[in-house]
Amino acid sequence: MRKNIIFIIALFFLINACKSQNTMIDKTVVKELNIEKYLGKWYEISRFDHSFERGLVGVTATYSIRDDGKIKVVNSGYKNTLNGQKSEVIGKAKIPDLNVPSKLKVSFFWFFYADYFVLELDKNYQWAIIGSSSDNYLWILSRTPQMEESQYNELLNKITNRGYDVKKLIKVEQKAE
Repeated sequence: MRKNIIFIIALFFLINACKSQNTMIDKTVVKELNIEKYLGKWYEISRFDHSFERGLVGVTATYSIRDDGKIKVVNSGYKNTLNGQKSEVIGKAKIPDLNVPSKLKVSFFWFFYADYFVLELDKNYQWAIIGSSSDNYLWILSRTPQMEESQYNELLNKITNRGYDVKKLIKVEQKAE
């Protein structure tokens, strides 16, 4: 009986190890990030679904430097439609290791921080792909509310090459500007 339990436990770990090897996601971040260039308004073009943004459209993230040197983060969007009720949350971000500025930590609640990894970034800071240490979070951001389809498809290829499932991305409705 004890041998059977040990065998089942070992088999469980072996299956999970093989499963995780097949679904390896490349979470390497950009080597350089000029935070001053990154500041400002970003439009959410697409994202993985998650509870804290579910149903939001017209989503933007605006970054600025706070007096204490941390980064002020203002995320806003509209519930269900672009004319819906506006939702806004203010948080903060920090760069824990100045040697890797593209691995930030973001907090919207007290001292609980989440990863904010800049995985890909346009050389002119016009688009970015943001991830996390978790495979469950992914965003495509742009400085403009719409993105050319060819550019979007190029970013989807980058994401696919990293091992993410692009079918999980939700396109975010944005106002035309």
